[in-house]
Amino acid sequence: MTDMMSMMDMIRNALAKWRAPKLAPHLRRGAAVEKLALAHLRAHGLRLLRRNYRCPGGEVDMVMRERGELVFVEVRYRNSEAFGGAARSVDAGKRRRLRLAGESFLQRHPRHAHANCGCRFDVVAVGGDAPNYRIDWIRDAF
Repeated sequence: MTDMMSMMDMIRNALAKWRAPKLAPHLRRGAAVEKLALAHLRAHGLRLLRRNYRCPGGEVDMVMRERGELVFVEVRYRNSEAFGGAARSVDAGKRRRLRLAGESFLQRHPRHAHANCGCRFDVVAVGGDAPNYRIDWIRDAF
């Protein structure tokens, strides 16, 4: 556990210093938070297949694999819990668009869709400010 914590501290410190060129502050933060979420999921054994998969009517931040399961990941950031926080911001409309993107990905990439492969939708809710982000990984969120 100590090794995992020290690795996460290193990741957080690196992300706190990272700056994307010529991006608005909210876009820089969003990119940093997505990188943090990706590092967190990789540290837990997930393998990235695709980032920012888009289709008409939907988009998903990451498509990953965990053992035999396909995982569609939505990353949400809120620095405050005032309106329910990051996880609560994944409302019915967003869930519908994520499902649409998941279906589209499976149709366009049939090699990832096979009889023994399950799939799920996870949410990585990130709160707070750098370098002390709070990460809440909600598996099978909906």
